Amino acid sequence: MKKLMAYIKPYSLRIFFGMFIKFAGTIMDLLIPWILAFMIDNIVPRNSIPSIIRWGLLMLLCSVIAVAGNIIANRMASSVARDVTQEIRYDLFSRISYLSSAQIDEMSIPSLVSRLTSDTYNVHRMVTMMQRLGIRAPILLLGGILITLTLDPFLTLVLIAVLPFITIVIFSISRKGIPLYTQVQESVDRMVRVVRENAAGIRVIKALSKTDYEKGRFKGVNTELRDRELKAGVTMALSNPLMTLLLNIGLTFVIIAGAYRVNGGMAQPGVILAFLTYFTIILNAMMAITRMFVLLSKGTASANRISDVLEKPEDLKLMDMHSEESGFHVVFDHVSFSYNKGKAGVNDISFALKRGETLGIIGATGCGKSTVIQLLMRLYDVRKGRILIDGEDIRAIPPERLHTMFGIAFQNDVLFADTITENIDFGRRLEKQQIEDAAAFAQADEFVNSVENGYEHLLTSRGTNLSGGQKQRLLIARALAANPEILILDDSSSALDYRTDAELRKALGRNFAGTTTIVVAQRISSIMHADHIMVLEEGVILGYGTHEALMEGCEIYREISESQMGEKLA
Repeated sequence: MKKLMAYIKPYSLRIFFGMFIKFAGTIMDLLIPWILAFMIDNIVPRNSIPSIIRWGLLMLLCSVIAVAGNIIANRMASSVARDVTQEIRYDLFSRISYLSSAQIDEMSIPSLVSRLTSDTYNVHRMVTMMQRLGIRAPILLLGGILITLTLDPFLTLVLIAVLPFITIVIFSISRKGIPLYTQVQESVDRMVRVVRENAAGIRVIKALSKTDYEKGRFKGVNTELRDRELKAGVTMALSNPLMTLLLNIGLTFVIIAGAYRVNGGMAQPGVILAFLTYFTIILNAMMAITRMFVLLSKGTASANRISDVLEKPEDLKLMDMHSEESGFHVVFDHVSFSYNKGKAGVNDISFALKRGETLGIIGATGCGKSTVIQLLMRLYDVRKGRILIDGEDIRAIPPERLHTMFGIAFQNDVLFADTITENIDFGRRLEKQQIEDAAAFAQADEFVNSVENGYEHLLTSRGTNLSGGQKQRLLIARALAANPEILILDDSSSALDYRTDAELRKALGRNFAGTTTIVVAQRISSIMHADHIMVLEEGVILGYGTHEALMEGCEIYREISESQMGEKLA
């Protein structure tokens, strides 16, 4: 909540002005029953039509001011909530964008999506209602009690006797509400994850006839969410009937006592009428306060979840390290790393590449190939060892400079619902010629020129209107477009046919001779011409050298090569 108050503070003047208007309108609401009681008991018995008209016009003026004040104040409250939530949402998105991969793994993407959507919505409602009800409801409650004290202190004391019990009810229920709504949001996270996975894998699900299985998975998380929402809703819903019961008990005693006092000449009918009107106002104020506490419980739970992200400490801190002359462009020096401090992802990895050299990495799934790439880009920090680029430890290179060194294409990377040009450019404001040249080098220009509107052809989200090979060629074009120092192709040519793959390698050799290239592949043909080839198994280097050297000295590499090349020849 402290973090949320920091966002609200710049709008203090607008909030104060809005609350002042709300205060004035609420006071007008409170005056109307008092004026009515005064007219019934003092003005009407005089039979003075001009006086009745004057006091009636005063009631009308109070009504107009009350309505106008509430409308204006509510509009101001909505605008403040809108602007505050917009800033929170922007900062939250920005912070998520800069979270390290380890922090994202810890919090999970579905949870981050939920915090950015449903949690910010809950905060928006809380900020709005706290301004709309936070001043009006207490004033109506306290003002109603004070005015009833001036009308009939005895009847007011009967009513006040009920308030401690109502306070206990509100406090007890609200204290349970925040943990329950936190559990609800955790269930929302799980449901978002399942929906996201199903949306991304819909084709595989249909192809393998797993629709019923996935419906079962969704039913499970949906049922959990329903049960938790039901528990939270039932708990918070107890407040209204309990408060209504207590207030109606108080009202019963007030009516009984009022009847005796009117019959005994100790109170006037107009006072009793006004008293009952104020009682209704007090009842509505208490209901509004209850509603406010429900929204406060939801909003507080969501604000805490948002603060967890905004206050995440910087994970990949910039370190002060001296550079050295190594004579190599990229160096891995006895690098070890494990995810979540568990089983080693890679262990004691060492290699060195000169500028313009190519390294091929091959191995079974889960052997650590992609881990090497992620460590090089400093998506994670090494546990042991160091990684150097031009003799400089990557932990000493500012992220904005480090990441511009790379051109990267993953196997299952993202294409956006935009034009082919924008998907290659990726917001870098590249020249048109650079984009077209990159597409030609990636062997994508042929199909780009054949589709409707060419480079202005609009792709669907994730590029579902392209084949697998077409998507991979666009992703490679994106990686090449800015002429990177280090090119990383992480199994990004798996969907290409052998001829296209061969043409791609020729284009890279001709046009990117000064670019250091790292190719992660399952095909021997994609890496056999590399200057160095690294064979990984369970995060350990089993072989390192040229294709010819590995064919002689690495049994696993030779078996893979003979199997694939045999299949190719067949």
